[in-house]
Amino acid sequence: MKVRVPNMDFSRIRALWAPVPEFAQSYNAFSIVPAHIEPYLMKVMRRAKDVLDPKHEQLHEEIAIFNKQEMEHCKNHVAFNRALYDQGYGDLREVEKPYQQDYVRFLKDKSLRFNVAYCEGFEAMGSAAAQVFFEDLDGYLDGADSEAVDLWKWHLAEEFEHREVCYKVYKTLYGNGPFAYLYRIAVFIYAMTHIGGYTARAQKYLIGVDRASMSEDERQASIAREKALGKKVASSSKKYLFQVFSPFYDPGKKKPSPGMQEILDRYDTSNTVTP
Repeated sequence: MKVRVPNMDFSRIRALWAPVPEFAQSYNAFSIVPAHIEPYLMKVMRRAKDVLDPKHEQLHEEIAIFNKQEMEHCKNHVAFNRALYDQGYGDLREVEKPYQQDYVRFLKDKSLRFNVAYCEGFEAMGSAAAQVFFEDLDGYLDGADSEAVDLWKWHLAEEFEHREVCYKVYKTLYGNGPFAYLYRIAVFIYAMTHIGGYTARAQKYLIGVDRASMSEDERQASIAREKALGKKVASSSKKYLFQVFSPFYDPGKKKPSPGMQEILDRYDTSNTVTP
């Protein structure tokens, strides 16, 4: 793992950056997640690091790199989201406020076990999302603006790269017995439902803004495209997400998708930070 500092420029980014506007808006909706979950992940991993035995030296180092990667993800998505606000989607912040507050509440009221399991649940979703983006969505990415595509490819490739850090933290702290497995699965389901609920609200708002100026025929065409996209992503995601439910699940055994290393190498510059 390495920390890369891509220094992306979103000053000219278009909100509808893909030929299928509903596809662009679905990923614009997902962009609220790293803006708020990444700081939460870093705080949870710092707390976990404090209770991890120092003998787990490699895991301590991996957490340090993980946190630095997540900080870069957060910074770039916050900048990307600001560009969305400036293009007429400012009320997206109203969707984000309760989402952000949920993580404040989790840190205050939930156990470290819950928070580590939630982080692992999100990271399992992230590695699956990376495989979907790199392997199954070429038809939606053809002709899309490079600034947005590069943001997601870099981010998701790093999500895949650090896919086993939270899993290893959870396993090291709480073991791999039947209760640890069932608890991990329960919180994974909770994380999917929690995050999915907020991204669905964000997507509804973003696409709703677009449809407000459409004719009835254009609106019906938009609805049809959104339904087709939802079916495609759901179908592609299942084959990766179902793996998480196995008692023998080990994210470290997953193989990178074609193209992931290429995007990582592109941003592996002299600006790379080490832990």
